[in-house]
Amino acid sequence: QLQLVESGGGLVQPGGSLKLSCAASGFTLDDYGIGWFRQAPGKECEGVSCINRSGRSTNYADSVKGRFTISRDNAKNTVYLQMNSLKPEDTAIYYCAALRRRFTTIQAMCVPSGVDYWGKGTLVTVSS
Repeated sequence: QLQLVESGGGLVQPGGSLKLSCAASGFTLDDYGIGWFRQAPGKECEGVSCINRSGRSTNYADSVKGRFTISRDNAKNTVYLQMNSLKPEDTAIYYCAALRRRFTTIQAMCVPSGVDYWGKGTLVTVSS
């Protein structure tokens, strides 16, 4: 089976940190760009951060720039999202997604319509 499995979510206080992991099975992540998306209750799914297949290009939503860092370890078939200085508005289900297409720009990756595979999500709750 082709799977993306997120882990690392949980409850954290404002200002705290979490590191999310996305592990792929059934396929090799080397051939895919990866995006992290999130959806809060009553809101649309939004692109948080994306990374191309080599890991040399990244993109971040304005709301997370300077606080989140995306990275990948192709040898481990895993992608990470380091989240620092977390805010209550970061509370959402975070989804890992794989995109096989080669996009013209890294920014073009970070939209849900281009996703080939979705993980099931991991819940991040930022609250005191």
